[in-house]
Amino acid sequence: MSLRPPNDTRARIIGSTAGLFQRHGYTGTGLKQISAESGAPFGSLYHFFPGGKEELAADTLRWSGTGYQLLVEAVLENAPDLLTGLQDCFAGAADVLVATDFADACPIETVALEVASTNERLRLVTADIFDGWIDAITAHLEAGGVTRREARDLGIAFLAALEGAFVLARALKSTEPMYAAARATVAATQAALDPSNAGTDGETMTPDPVRRDR
Repeated sequence: MSLRPPNDTRARIIGSTAGLFQRHGYTGTGLKQISAESGAPFGSLYHFFPGGKEELAADTLRWSGTGYQLLVEAVLENAPDLLTGLQDCFAGAADVLVATDFADACPIETVALEVASTNERLRLVTADIFDGWIDAITAHLEAGGVTRREARDLGIAFLAALEGAFVLARALKSTEPMYAAARATVAATQAALDPSNAGTDGETMTPDPVRRDR
């Protein structure tokens, strides 16, 4: 799962910043790192982002948030059914973790954990992004047959499971949390779709977890 901005200086800066946020977070990423990673002169950072690192971070988060929402929506839309689409979202996240040796996760989550109590401007940006994601997932759940009353709860649960699984998977260097979260999410959604048949599909996603030596 990768986001590819247009090949211009401002976009390169944002794309590089997003990648650095994934690996190092907001406080662990410096402007000199961003300049070196993007190949943009240091002065151009303040040319495009006169508000400095905070403005750059806000724009990067919004760009990343839109991109990840479109990716997840595409996965759900291209799946043959809702339950398969939910499984595919978690499987894709697991693949990214393995491909990057558990270095890359969600930049929105990574920054949100840092700024929730320290930077109100960026907290609000991450909150807006999460709200948009929840609305989008809720709409897909409703379209897939979940009642409106249950869809938002399941949408929040899906997002919490996915983001929480990223944290556990990176700490454990194992995809096991991602697949466990997938099974729980699919089971809850299946129960909402057909309460009389809840729990019958628990073996639909049981690949061996990938682990790294800790």
